[in-house]
Amino acid sequence: MAFLCQRDSYAREFTTTVVSCSPAELQTDASGGKKEVLSGFQVVLEDTLLFPEGGGQPDDRGTINDISVLRVTRRGAQADHFTQTALSPGSQVQVRVDWERRFDHMQQHSGQHLITAVADHLFGLKTTSWELGRLRSVIELDSPSVTAEQVAAIEQSVNQKIRDRLPVSVRELSLDDPEVEQVRGRGLPDDHAGPIRVVTIEGVDSNMCCGTHVSNLSDLQVIKILGTEKGKKNKSNLIFLAGHRVLKWMERSHGREKALTTLLKCGAEDHVEAVKKLQNATKLLQKNNLCLLRDLAVHAAHSLRSSPDWGSVVTLHRKEGDSEFMNIIANEIGSEETLLFLTVGDEKGAGLFLLAGPAEAVETLGPRVAEVLEGKGAGKKGRFQGKATKMSRRAEVQALLQDYVSSQSAEE
Repeated sequence: MAFLCQRDSYAREFTTTVVSCSPAELQTDASGGKKEVLSGFQVVLEDTLLFPEGGGQPDDRGTINDISVLRVTRRGAQADHFTQTALSPGSQVQVRVDWERRFDHMQQHSGQHLITAVADHLFGLKTTSWELGRLRSVIELDSPSVTAEQVAAIEQSVNQKIRDRLPVSVRELSLDDPEVEQVRGRGLPDDHAGPIRVVTIEGVDSNMCCGTHVSNLSDLQVIKILGTEKGKKNKSNLIFLAGHRVLKWMERSHGREKALTTLLKCGAEDHVEAVKKLQNATKLLQKNNLCLLRDLAVHAAHSLRSSPDWGSVVTLHRKEGDSEFMNIIANEIGSEETLLFLTVGDEKGAGLFLLAGPAEAVETLGPRVAEVLEGKGAGKKGRFQGKATKMSRRAEVQALLQDYVSSQSAEE
C-alpha cells in the first residue's frame, strides 16, 4: 500500500496512530561543512503524509503534533520520521506537511517527467538520472551534447503542454501485471514492497515513480530551461526550473538588473556593452600600472643599492605592490652576499614577503621568516616568498636576519 502522501499529494494534514518510537541519531550538515550528530527518535506511523526521500526527490518536512520532523526515510514498506521529542506508541497524532516545500517538489518532479518525455520524443534524448536541487534541478541526458536549438524546441513543447492543461494521473499495478513491461522506468529498488506506482501524463508519458506529483500540468505554471552543461561519462546535464522557482529566479534576475542599471547608469539593454567598455578601460589601466610599477621597482632597487644603509641585511616595505614588484627589485639588486627582505601590503595586517640572498641562508631562514609572520611560503635558488598575516612582526624578522648574519660572521 502506498503512503497517503502518494495517494493524495495535495493533502496537507491528517490524523494517524504512532506504531513505534525508538532512540536514534541523525547526522546533519552544520556550518563550515562540518557534520553534526543529533540525538532523537525514529517514529513510525500507521500511515504518513510526509514523503520519504526516493526517486530523485528529497523528503518532506512537517510536524507531528507540532513537533518538527527533521528527516523522513523509507525502510521497506514503512517510513521512519526523525524527531527530537518522543511520541507514545498507540497515541493519535496530527501530521502536517510543509506545503511550500511539498508543492515545490511536486512541480519540479512532474516537470522532470514532462521534460524527459518530450526530450525523448523529439530527439531521442534518454534520461539516465536526475537531481532535484535546492535552487535548480538537473536532468542527465545520455548524449555528449545538446544543441541550443534542441533546448529551445524542448522548452517550447513542454510549455505548450502546460497550456493544454493535460491531466496527470497515478495508478497502481501489481508486479505480475503485463502492462508493467510497457511502462518506462529505471528499475525498482532492492527493498521495494507492494504494488508499482505508475504516473501518467495524458497522451505524453507513463512512468514508474514513487514521488509526489501535480494532478494537472497547469499546476506547473511554466518551465524554464536554463541551459546545458557537460556531464559525466559523455553525458549532458540539462538545468531547469519549474513553477514558482521561475518566479523566484526572475525576481533575483530583476534585482540584479536594477542594481546594474544604477551602477552602470544605463538601461538594461546597454548593460553588456557598458561592461565591455569598463573591462577594456580596466585592462588599459592595469597595463599602465604594471609599467609604472616596474619602473618604480627598478628605481627602488637602485635607491637601495646607493643607500648609506646598504649592508648585509636590507629591508623594504611598501603598501602597494605584488610578487612581481618584489622580484624585479631582487633581480635588479642581484646580490648574493646580502639578505634582502621585501614586503608589500598592510603594515599591521596581511601581505606578501620575499627573502632573497645566499641560497643556503635563504633555505635555512625562509621557513622561519614565514613562521614569524604567521604565513606560509616556498622557495628555491636563493629566494623564498609567500603570504603573511602579521606584517606587524617585520622588525622581528629583521632581528632574526641580523642575528643569523652576526653568527655566521663570528664563525668565520
